[in-house]
Amino acid sequence: MANERLRAALLERGVSIAELATAIQVDPKTVERWITKGRAPYRKHRYAVATHLGIDEGYLWPEALTREQVASASESEIVTVYPHRWAVPRDAWGRLFAAASQEIGILVYSGLFLADDAGIVRMLGEKAGAGVRVRIVLGDPDSPEVAQRGADEGIDDGMSAKIRNVLVLYKPIRGLNNVEFRLHGTVLYNSIYRGDDQLLVNTHVYGVPAGNAPVLHLRKVLGGDMVTTYLDSFERVWEQARPLES
Repeated sequence: MANERLRAALLERGVSIAELATAIQVDPKTVERWITKGRAPYRKHRYAVATHLGIDEGYLWPEALTREQVASASESEIVTVYPHRWAVPRDAWGRLFAAASQEIGILVYSGLFLADDAGIVRMLGEKAGAGVRVRIVLGDPDSPEVAQRGADEGIDDGMSAKIRNVLVLYKPIRGLNNVEFRLHGTVLYNSIYRGDDQLLVNTHVYGVPAGNAPVLHLRKVLGGDMVTTYLDSFERVWEQARPLES
């Protein structure tokens, strides 16, 4: 769509396309494309045009500015990146859940390393007792997706076995108020660990165990959408997962 705001601004100020092009040192045809095709200039050119015409940049290119703001805010959501899950400090998982006052979420195939930590399991129960909603979504050990993940990691039936082990390890908190377990049969591209507005996202890499794959530590920032993207993914899996029978 044509940029009528830019066209009107030039007319109102009596500035021709050629004059604007000369002032900001671009080809006149480039300015024409900005107007007739609605193409957004590079940031430096947007700033130069806005300064020359005395108009707010956001008025002339609201969509382009919004995209950059979202990108900038989303980048600010990245707290740190770990090259491997085993490189994440052991107490980082505890801090993530300990800081939660409303919601704890765990979306994994097995997440055995977490369930095997009695301190973490006890904390989850205590958080639930304090009114925090705890949702844990594990892979369905009988699903073809879990079987495929086991094959991809080279452990075959070992993946299903790990999930069954995890179900036993979580027995102390199964059935508690505010604790919900479900089993999913989806292809996971990431394991997601949530503590309110913070996430630890363990990426999945073909042929590589989750423990050797990278982890992103994210914290929600107003205007960003990385955290929202992962939370939406969590909800989609949760909605189709089946409740675990006690």
